[in-house]
Amino acid sequence: MSELRTLSTPVLLHVSQILSVSLKSMVATIALLDEGATVPFIARYRKEVTGNLDEVQIRDIQEKLEYFRELEDRRETILHSIDEQGKLTPELKAKIEATLEKNELEDLYLPYKPKRRTKAMIAREQGLEPLANYLMEQKPGELGVDALAATFVSAEKGVESAEDALSGARFIVAETVSESADHRKFIRQIMMDSGFVVARAIEGVEDPEGKFKMYADYREPASKIPSHRMLAIRRGAKEGFLNFEIDLEREKPILFLKNKTIYEPGDWVPHLELAVEDAYDRLINPSIQTEVRLELKDRSDDEAIKVFRENLENLLLAPPAGMLSVLAVDPGLRTGCKIAVVDDTGKFLEHSVIYPLEPKNDLAGSVRILSGLIHRHNVRAIAIGNGTGSREADAFVKDFLRQAGLQNVFSVVVSEAGASVYSASDVARQEFPDLDLTVRGAISIARRLQDPLAELVKVDPKSIGVGQYQHDVDGKKLRLGLENTVESCVNRVGVDLNTASWALLRYVAGIKENTAQKIVEYRNEHGRFRSRVELRAVPGFGPKTFEQAAGFLRIRGGEQPLDITAVHPESYPIVERIAASLGVSIPELIAKPTLVDKIKIEDFQTETAGVFTLTDIRDELRKPGRDPREQFAVAKFREDVKEIADLQPGMTLEGVVTNVTKFGAFVDVGVHQDGLVHISELSSRYIKEPSEAVKVGQIVKVKVLSADPKVKRIALSIKALQEPVPRGQRPAPTAKPAPPKPTMEDKLAALQAKFKKR
Repeated sequence: MSELRTLSTPVLLHVSQILSVSLKSMVATIALLDEGATVPFIARYRKEVTGNLDEVQIRDIQEKLEYFRELEDRRETILHSIDEQGKLTPELKAKIEATLEKNELEDLYLPYKPKRRTKAMIAREQGLEPLANYLMEQKPGELGVDALAATFVSAEKGVESAEDALSGARFIVAETVSESADHRKFIRQIMMDSGFVVARAIEGVEDPEGKFKMYADYREPASKIPSHRMLAIRRGAKEGFLNFEIDLEREKPILFLKNKTIYEPGDWVPHLELAVEDAYDRLINPSIQTEVRLELKDRSDDEAIKVFRENLENLLLAPPAGMLSVLAVDPGLRTGCKIAVVDDTGKFLEHSVIYPLEPKNDLAGSVRILSGLIHRHNVRAIAIGNGTGSREADAFVKDFLRQAGLQNVFSVVVSEAGASVYSASDVARQEFPDLDLTVRGAISIARRLQDPLAELVKVDPKSIGVGQYQHDVDGKKLRLGLENTVESCVNRVGVDLNTASWALLRYVAGIKENTAQKIVEYRNEHGRFRSRVELRAVPGFGPKTFEQAAGFLRIRGGEQPLDITAVHPESYPIVERIAASLGVSIPELIAKPTLVDKIKIEDFQTETAGVFTLTDIRDELRKPGRDPREQFAVAKFREDVKEIADLQPGMTLEGVVTNVTKFGAFVDVGVHQDGLVHISELSSRYIKEPSEAVKVGQIVKVKVLSADPKVKRIALSIKALQEPVPRGQRPAPTAKPAPPKPTMEDKLAALQAKFKKR
């Protein structure tokens, strides 16, 4: 049986609906994934098969596929367990097979799940189940409740009185009420919709840094609390400063349970009311509390990871300075500024140390060393790390270039986030086993200027510093999300087969770490690759790997001109037909991109290549080997602003966005401390998310609102420098009469109607 068949037709239809993807496209995509195809390959080279689904849609299918396969496995386990107990009725089996949510599946299993000895179990062992059934059936018998309870008194069984019998019977009723899947589903939804996250400081515990001061007595609707506040509260609880719970008005669920449980008047009503209250307080509320807390955690994790992925993507796709020789300066005061030079391919050439800053102030020696390195290696750019002393180092370098008349050399401050992590990593040790950590860090800074993507893939994404509470979210989910983001960016840009490190090659579709290392070993032994086809000579590089990877690998100046493009080798015959129809060779077609506009693309369709694929081929031939990243640009920091103390309210500065969170964006304005642009100060138009206004790596103009050197806090505004949105273009608020305050019965009726719709 193929894996595809493990998903039933109802499940496939359900996934198709929630993702708004046709069933045909989804089934075809699942088949490709099951065959080992990668998401970038499917999105780029199998558009006809999937109906032109993009990478986001394909990853969504992949994620849902994993969820529902896990659900199917769990469903089979549960059916088998209940069947072994001899309790699997046709009705129960139908309910279990129709369930499409994991928590609802567990609710159905709860009454049959092996559990520790409970109060209800003890009552059943005492023979009190008939009394409990009498209470739940609510049909008058020959005896009243009290008289009937008296018949269950048995010293041998530990039932000393009629009240003991009724107490035990109520335990059985409470457990029955609490194990109803419908009851649990409804109360779970009430808690999510109407509950409040309530956080309080733990009495007697000091919070010296005041990190959790705002949550010391905090209350916010569970349905609306944003991820960063939920994660902050959870961190406060984890670190022992806060307690938090989901507070729900008790009468709502109690009223619902009573209405569902009690339907006939009689002397059983007081006992059923007590049992219902016990069911909620002792069994349902603690259990659903835990589930809702976990659901809020999962929701917050997903939002935080989404923010992290967006920031990482923008950072990885930052414009490269390109193939030019670079001298890197890793600033330092007491220990000096570490220098490293790389050539236009990123190859390390030479390193040194200069001491232009306090306390040595060796300007003459520093100028001599810099001048020698620049002329010896034909340096075209100087990259300065943005750590301690960067503004001082930047000022020294700019002054040196000006006085030396080196107008053809430019300098730029580069983020060194994660550079220290890289310099101590296995990747760095393999690349430069004989170099000091500080020199490796300087080399990384130089290469980041040349190509941020190629260098940043060597750093654990969590260490790059563009996340939000990344240490508090699910580690496995975060790692997978970030790896998918890196893979997506690498394959979108393409990789130069003859210069890429194995750390970069491992993210190419279809290539694993071991294969990436073998590619580099083969290149070191045999020299440059002359064509994509030569990859088949690499040990372990089989036909499937070639199919997945070839289109994303680039070869400059090779034997096959199309190897510089994103055209897949399987489509080379199509390009040959296009060139022949125009009466030119393939090199001529690539040299004169406008020629392709003369063809009618539909004329070149094949069984496997339709209009989607042919359109991609035409677009690629128009701009062969084009880098999809934006043009390289440099932020210009003010020369007179080097420390927070230099900032004054009202100043206008240029800066670089370093991080985007749910509550705003952080901007580097060149003072060693990023300033915050709160979401309310990001744009003069209404925005729901900060990512709608800015992205990591973007150069922006900001106005200083305030700057406090003592607490190192800077408040900035982008909105203050924008034209205000004209009043006529704003949505006008409409006055509405205040609705009458709903009664508890109104609220319950509305919740029940919502429950039925679900």
